[in-house]
Amino acid sequence: MKMDFEIQEKIVCYQGFFRLEQYRLRHQKFNGEWSRSITREIFERGNAAAVLPYDPHTDEILLIEQFRAGAVFAPGTPWLLEIVAGVIEANETPEQVVVRESVEEAGCQISNLIPLYDYLVSPGGTTERIMLFCGQIDMQTISTGSVHGNGEEDEDIKVHITPLNEAIRLLNTGRISSASAIIALQWLALNRDSVRHRWLSE
Repeated sequence: MKMDFEIQEKIVCYQGFFRLEQYRLRHQKFNGEWSRSITREIFERGNAAAVLPYDPHTDEILLIEQFRAGAVFAPGTPWLLEIVAGVIEANETPEQVVVRESVEEAGCQISNLIPLYDYLVSPGGTTERIMLFCGQIDMQTISTGSVHGNGEEDEDIKVHITPLNEAIRLLNTGRISSASAIIALQWLALNRDSVRHRWLSE
């Protein structure tokens, strides 16, 4: 049975750098009946794209570290180890975003993008989706410890060149806690051999 829903009212509660919308809606239930009208606040911040930069020759990945206000009350530190990511602007493809952000956030050129997943970040409260990639880089062109970012946005982003096995250890000990980095690293751990064979044979 095809399920359906009905948006009865939508109100913009706040419009700034992000937007908060309130929906009144109802949806079909699994028994075929309709739910009562429910009200939900939804955080609208746009969609994003992210990429895990990987060098198949050295078996190293590139991670970035930056301060995140949303992590100030989380266990550990608000300086998170992440992968390169950015918001998809109007008339921009996810592939264009990760190429642009790789230069801006890490000073690196990325190529041979492999699409991984297109996932919802937290569908109970936000519409945000992330398109996730793995991409090839040449670590010889990267300066570990260098700092990058958009000066107009006061970004302060530090580059880390990390052996893949060490990154997996950081993942398993909880030091890497960003969802896109967790998902991409787990994918690469499972697909390392096929990715290296594919890129090293080109």
